[in-house]
Amino acid sequence: MQKLDTQSETDKSNRDMDTSKMTRKVYDIPGDVAAALDNNGLWEQYRARPPYQRNDYIGWITRGKREETRQKRIDQMVEELQSGDAYMGMAYNAKE
Repeated sequence: MQKLDTQSETDKSNRDMDTSKMTRKVYDIPGDVAAALDNNGLWEQYRARPPYQRNDYIGWITRGKREETRQKRIDQMVEELQSGDAYMGMAYNAKE
């Protein structure tokens, strides 16, 4: 795994996602979400999720109007990535 402090800005984006089958807007990762992934060492777990899940998390977080709402959603994403068995409050089983 790469050291977090050596990741480029491209590594901290969703530009690597295959969005060819996505019909929704594709969101860029905002700084507060990138910082949460950095601080918790969760880039690998985030990248392991399907593109639609990664995009859904970012869209859901960025649509929060209040800072408290955004932070609550970031915290939920972090918890779900750490546990590996949930996606936006639903059960999730990663394909191997």
